[in-house]
Amino acid sequence: MTQDNLLILTILAAMIGMFLWGRWRHDMVALGALLATVIAGLVPGAEAFSGFGHPAVITVACVLVLSGALQNSGAVDVIARHALPKDAGLAVSLGALVALGAAISGVMNNVGAMALLMPVAVRLSSRLGVTPGQMLMPLAFGTILGGMTTLIGTPPNLIVAGFRAEATGAGFAMFDFAPVGVAIALLGTLFLTLIGWRLVPARKPARAEDFETGAYLTEVTAKPDAKAVGLTMRQLEAELADAEAQVVALIRNGVRITAPHGGRRVTQEDILVLEAEVSTLADGLQALGLVTASHPESEETGGEGVVLRELVVLPGASILGRSAADLALRTRFGLNLLALSRKGKDTRARLRRIRFEAGDVLLMQGQVEAISEFGAEGGAVPLAERELATPDRSRAITATAIMLGAIAVAAFGLLPAAVAFAGGVLASMVFGTVPLRRVYEAIDWPVVVLLGALIPVANAMQDTGTADLIARFLMDWVAQGNAVVALALILIVTMFLSDVMNNAATAAVMCPIALQTAQVLGVNPDSYLMAVAVGASCAFLTPIGHQNNTLILGPGGFGFGDYWRLGLPLEILIVIVSVPLLLVVWPL
Repeated sequence: MTQDNLLILTILAAMIGMFLWGRWRHDMVALGALLATVIAGLVPGAEAFSGFGHPAVITVACVLVLSGALQNSGAVDVIARHALPKDAGLAVSLGALVALGAAISGVMNNVGAMALLMPVAVRLSSRLGVTPGQMLMPLAFGTILGGMTTLIGTPPNLIVAGFRAEATGAGFAMFDFAPVGVAIALLGTLFLTLIGWRLVPARKPARAEDFETGAYLTEVTAKPDAKAVGLTMRQLEAELADAEAQVVALIRNGVRITAPHGGRRVTQEDILVLEAEVSTLADGLQALGLVTASHPESEETGGEGVVLRELVVLPGASILGRSAADLALRTRFGLNLLALSRKGKDTRARLRRIRFEAGDVLLMQGQVEAISEFGAEGGAVPLAERELATPDRSRAITATAIMLGAIAVAAFGLLPAAVAFAGGVLASMVFGTVPLRRVYEAIDWPVVVLLGALIPVANAMQDTGTADLIARFLMDWVAQGNAVVALALILIVTMFLSDVMNNAATAAVMCPIALQTAQVLGVNPDSYLMAVAVGASCAFLTPIGHQNNTLILGPGGFGFGDYWRLGLPLEILIVIVSVPLLLVVWPL
C-alpha cells in the first residue's frame, strides 16, 4: 500500500464519516473531500473543478429544470386525474398511486413527483381508513424504485453511465436500465401494494385539528395608561416571551389585520388577538396593563379569507436552518406560524426561534395566496387535500412535448444526453414553460455541487490504484474469486452505503470499485455497474437515505427506526430478484 493509497483512503473514510454524522450538508462534505485531495496532491489543481463540466452533472441540472416545468405546468395533475381510480378499494387505489409515482419518476425528479402526489396519498388514507404513513411510505419507496428505470430517472444512473463512457468509450443509453429497472419496480410495486403497507407502523401524525397550538386565542384591550400602549408589536411580543404568546391579529376601527407588522404600535382602542398558554398568560397581561376584551372570540381562527394550512418542508428548501423570526413571516408574507410538528410530535416551545428541518409540518395561518407564495419561495408543499387541476393546458402540453422530445433525441442517439436536455431547457425558456426568473431556482444546486466535487475524487481512486486495492481485497477475502458472489457483494455494499449517505455520492464511490472488480475477475463490467445503479436506488432503511424518505418523516409521524420494517424486506427481495436478472440481461 502506497502513501497515495493511504491518503485517499483516509479522505474517503473521513468523508463517509461526515456523511454519517450529518452535521454538515452533503455538498459541503464533498467539496471538502475535493479540496483535501487537491492539497494532498492526488488531484491536479488545474483539474479540481473538471467534474462540473461532466455530462452527468449537466444532464442532472437540465433534467431538474424540465421536471420543474412538468410540475409547475400541471401536467402531472392531469395524468393523476386520469390514472387514479375514484372509488376503488385499498389494494387497487394504493397500487395505482405507487405505480403512478414510479412511472413519472422515470422521467422527472422523484422528489417533485413525491411532493405532487403527497396530498393525494393523504386524501386516500382518509377515505380508505388507514393512517397517512401507510400510504406515504409505499409511495415514497415506489418513486425511488421508479428512478432506476431510465438514464435520467435518478442521478446515480447518470453517474454510472458517465463512468462506463470513460471506461469503454460509450455510456449507457436512455433505456438500457429498463429491463432490470422496470422488472424490479413492478415487483416492488406489487409487494408494497399487497404486503408492504401492512408492515408500516400505524403512526398518528400531527394534523391541523390535532396540533397543540397553545390551547386558545383570546382578545385583550389596554387599560388607560397601560404599559402596552405605544409599544410596537415586536416589543409587545418580547414582553410576553415568557408566556410564549404571539399576536395573531389586531382589530382596529372594526378592521381585522391578520399577522400585523412588527413595527405597528399599540393604541388605546386596539383589540389584540393573542395565542398563548393559559397557565402562563395572566402574569404577562397584568404587567402590561392588558385585560380580556368584553366580547372575546376565542374560537375564531381567522378573519375573512384567512385559513389554516399544513405545509411540509422539502429537503433542500431555502428555509432550512432558519426560523420564523429569521424569515420575518409577518413582515414579508403576513403569516402566523401557529405550530410545528417534527417526527410526529408537535411543539410550541420558542416557536418563532425553532430552526426548520426537512420533513417538518408547519401549521400556518394567513391568506391562501400568501401561504402559497411562502411555500413556493421557501420550499414547502401543502399536505392538505387539493383539487387536481391544470393551471394552463397549453403550457402543460408544451412542457410534456419538450420533455418527451428531449428523451427521444437522447434515446435515438441523435445527440448526447447532456446536449439533448440542454436543448430542452432552451426550448422551455423560449416557450415559457419555465419562467426565466425560475430557471436557476429549479436546479438543486447542492446535488450539482456534490456531483461536480466527487467525480474528481472518484477518478483519484482509480488513478492511485486504490479502487484496485479495495476490489482485490473484496475478491480475495470475501467473494473468494466467485464472480456471482462478487456481483451480489457490490449490490449489497452499494445498498448499505445509499442508506446512510447520498445516493449520488454512493454511486461515485462504488463505480471505480465495480469497474476494477470486473477487471480483476476478467468479466463484463456492465453487470457490476448495473449492480451499482440498482443498489444506489434502494435506500429504504433510514429517513436520511433519500430525500423522499425525509419528506414523509413529519407527515407520516415516523421516527428514525420505523423505515427498516418495510425497507429491509423490500431490500432483501430486490437482492434475491436483481442478481439473477442482472446475470440474464447483462451476462458476465
